[in-house]
Amino acid sequence: MKELHEECGIFGIYDPNGECAKSTYYGLVSLQHRGQEGCGIAVNRNREIYHYKDLGLVNDVFNQNILEDLEGNMAVGHVRYSTTGGNLRENVQPLVLRYIKGSLAIAHNGNLTNTYKLKKELEKTGAIFQTTSDTEVIAYLIARERINTGSIEEAVKNVMNILEGAYSLLVMSPNKLIAARDKWGFRPLCMGKKGDAIVFASETCAFNTIDAKFERNIKPGEVFVIEQGNTKSIEDNCSNKSHLCIFEHIYFARPDSFIENEVVHETRKRAGMFLAKQSPIEADIVIGVPDSGLSAAEGYAEYAKIPNQMGFVKNRYIARTFIKPNQKERDTAVRMKLNALSSVVKDKRVVMVDDSIVRGTTSGRIVNLLREAGAKEVHVRISSPPFLWPCFFGTDIPSRDALIANKHTVEEIRDIINADSLDFLSLDNLHNIAPNSTCDFCDSCFTGNYPINVDHLL
Repeated sequence: MKELHEECGIFGIYDPNGECAKSTYYGLVSLQHRGQEGCGIAVNRNREIYHYKDLGLVNDVFNQNILEDLEGNMAVGHVRYSTTGGNLRENVQPLVLRYIKGSLAIAHNGNLTNTYKLKKELEKTGAIFQTTSDTEVIAYLIARERINTGSIEEAVKNVMNILEGAYSLLVMSPNKLIAARDKWGFRPLCMGKKGDAIVFASETCAFNTIDAKFERNIKPGEVFVIEQGNTKSIEDNCSNKSHLCIFEHIYFARPDSFIENEVVHETRKRAGMFLAKQSPIEADIVIGVPDSGLSAAEGYAEYAKIPNQMGFVKNRYIARTFIKPNQKERDTAVRMKLNALSSVVKDKRVVMVDDSIVRGTTSGRIVNLLREAGAKEVHVRISSPPFLWPCFFGTDIPSRDALIANKHTVEEIRDIINADSLDFLSLDNLHNIAPNSTCDFCDSCFTGNYPINVDHLL
């Protein structure tokens, strides 16, 4: 599956010893898989906020001179994929604004479901928007609330009561660094430490890069505040159990990340093992579609006792297939990005494991790559259930009309993608891939059971 978009990734750090910009840079490189459209870093130096951002990958946007100019004792960073707002430079985060109380930098992962309503209300009071992203709406609301409250953290806490949808936030003022997470915990956000430094990130893989130690997750509804090394947690809005997006485990997160008490690689292996148990097939080899299908393929092969081999070579320097503007270019990009190893698959009965099918077109192209390389049979196993409903919380799953499983049976999809057999992970098995997690999971894209009311969006 290469038709979904990644999430955004956020990183923040307080370090009294400085070099925050470089730590943020390394953290963003580790989170690059969550967004490749643009990136940015904002730092606090002597109560002044400086920032740099642009379209492109982290390595392309930043260099040594830029990072040296950005040093300070607090920083927030962001890698972006746009779910609300287009792929424009002005939409790249962190968003920095100046208002009557000073400066504010904000980085956001998620998607609000009441953006339109909030934006119209703000425009009626004279607000002029410079971007088309929902992050600017959040920033304006916090700035407006700060004028009437005694602290920035109180403003953030109050604004959380009118925001609907998914948002993991990092907010930096001249004096404080704040991490906050929506009441349902749709998007991940965790905290780590390195000596005197306190670090926040979307995934723990960013901590490993800078040799920081994972401490805990930010709780749903929590506002965590750092001021001159002192910390406090505000839990007035902490009333719900986390409903983390289950697709973090299936696709979005890096395999080495530790999310809600589970290593992602292990949850994906379990998904593959469940697939092998529920849908066995006689085959010669198992291959995973890079990258998120690899762990599930390992689990499938281990349970089925079929050799797990590398059947695809991936060109990591080709742009993501899902950003291509039309299907012809997406097909070409798939061929440029993936090449089937004929020496591995020729005359073999192949089990091809991938993480999901959205429209089906890319899956069909990948199956045909195997057939052209000489595979005798291609049996497709998908480590998630069929997509039947759109997502409104930051995963760019399109409308129901664009979802192949909403219009076709599994057998019809098998014909469309030219596979010899096809099966998806069952819902029951999906809910068992992360047995050590204490949170609930949002599976609305598979079931239509949304944790919050989205009737106005359907």
